[in-house]
Amino acid sequence: MTAYKKPEHWSNPKNKLYPHQVGFTCPPHDFDAAPTDFLRMAPESVGVHGRMLHVPDYRHLLDQRKKNFGLLEEFMECMANNGADVCGQVGSNWVHASGLGVEGIHQHCEMLSDKYETPFHMAGYAMVEALRDMGAEKVALNACYHRDTWYQGTVGFLKEAGFDVVWAGNFFDQGWFDTQEEVDKCIWCFDEELFWKSFDYVADKAPNVDAYLINGMSNYRRPSDGLAQRPVHHAAELEAKLGKPLVGHDIALYWRMFKTLGLKPITPQGALLSSL
Repeated sequence: MTAYKKPEHWSNPKNKLYPHQVGFTCPPHDFDAAPTDFLRMAPESVGVHGRMLHVPDYRHLLDQRKKNFGLLEEFMECMANNGADVCGQVGSNWVHASGLGVEGIHQHCEMLSDKYETPFHMAGYAMVEALRDMGAEKVALNACYHRDTWYQGTVGFLKEAGFDVVWAGNFFDQGWFDTQEEVDKCIWCFDEELFWKSFDYVADKAPNVDAYLINGMSNYRRPSDGLAQRPVHHAAELEAKLGKPLVGHDIALYWRMFKTLGLKPITPQGALLSSL
């Protein structure tokens, strides 16, 4: 088998549309906010492209993530062929659903990065990297919309990485919905009020932690116009309120990709992104 070689013309900056070219992928059947979020906070030198994974019968099952894990390599080859400088995978469950473990995921990211001559980061592992960089040890997880089988996988992954997860629970566990099925019907998007209420609940359950975490890629509609926003938009305000850093899978992935590019956001952000 012939080894992959990134097209040589991308090594010449004059052939690129943008000095810094970023690629995102997301799970099937999700219109993902990551490319828009990242571009809005990035310098003008950054261009962003998104590519959804294609699984026609996808139903957000953990075994489907494991079965289709190889699609991440297909995504990387496409992005490398098109001159991406760094790539990011949205979707926090993919790391634990893979069954590779923490070190296995690290090695897989390194393998894809080396093979396609383009750094590759996964949201689930980026959270581990961010917490290690911060020196955090004790954490509490706001699992938001994730079912118990989903977020317990995240908890297990974090524990394997060496963190003390002192509390974890989703919106159903917290009592905001009567059933998990009601949570599922919201399709990852909730009123903004729930973001604040849920973190008050988590902080009450786990006041003595180094950082508060939020699982996945949830969205919250602001009351003024109904625009849906991810946790990254609320990080600075929540941190001022709770006195602890917030690390979401969205925040961690953006942080890791900016770090790889040697850039930082041009807009005000929470503690992790502001540390760049």
